[in-house]
Amino acid sequence: MQTIQPFIICLMGPTASGKTALAVELVQHFPCEIISVDSAMIYRGLDIGTAKPTPEILRIAPHRLLDIRDPAESYSAGDFYSDAFCEIKNIIKKGKIPLLVGGTMLYFHLMQYGLDSLPKQDPFIREQIQEQAKQQGWTALHERLATVDPLAASRIHPHDSQRIQRALEVYTLTGKAITQQQLQDQRVSASSYSLYPLILSPANRSRLHEGIEKRFLTMLEQGFLEEVENLYQRTDLSLEKPAIRSVGYRQAWEYLAGKLTFEAMKEKTIIATRQFAKRQITWLRRWENARWFASDEKDHRQKAINYLRPFFS
Repeated sequence: MQTIQPFIICLMGPTASGKTALAVELVQHFPCEIISVDSAMIYRGLDIGTAKPTPEILRIAPHRLLDIRDPAESYSAGDFYSDAFCEIKNIIKKGKIPLLVGGTMLYFHLMQYGLDSLPKQDPFIREQIQEQAKQQGWTALHERLATVDPLAASRIHPHDSQRIQRALEVYTLTGKAITQQQLQDQRVSASSYSLYPLILSPANRSRLHEGIEKRFLTMLEQGFLEEVENLYQRTDLSLEKPAIRSVGYRQAWEYLAGKLTFEAMKEKTIIATRQFAKRQITWLRRWENARWFASDEKDHRQKAINYLRPFFS
């Protein structure tokens, strides 16, 4: 099958499904360069808990958009959108194909549909915010709004869920307060490129659950708590920071604060990761024309290679 360039390959899947290993295999077979699509891997110092590729892996298959922010800094979906397209253009200029790899579905959502300069209502983001409200309550989300847009928070009642949701939606998309009337135009459109989505996910859900638990126990052995302890000692970090609210880091932070026992921290992290993976899979099923590969099949990497080979002929 002959493909007209430029095009982009999107390798998506739930957490702990083996995306990195497949991506490394792909760059060894095809002229691709990897762009990380992960809202936690962008932060320096969040390594073990994000399953960030090791230095050995990065020597074989470098990843762009890793370690580009300090955990105290914010990073919006709009920031990713701009950064990703800058990297995409650089890769294509080199005659290579961008391979976007990760599990942050909001970022892939923007790659698929684009980002308007004046953001409209976005069902996917709204669903995420509503899920957070179910878990934390609208008052907690109002408090979060107060940290990113104090003026909007002062005008919105803590029980006004609709306006809180919209204000957080705009900030999530653009990284700017809803009270800022002038939003910077995005100069690149996702429609400029053809997207070829690959989804890696186990056919057996129980195997994914086993993999999630096994991976977290391995993270603990690798020094995950020591990693979080280093972050916990910083006076400029708290659970208000998006980096620290990442799955695993939040629970470890609460353990270090004395709010959870060690066993409760482990249990809550594993449960939260499974819930996160479930939401990822639910969203992935909505992606039309995607090619699925079962990560619990031994030959899934070869199948992916065979599927992509005609694109490069």
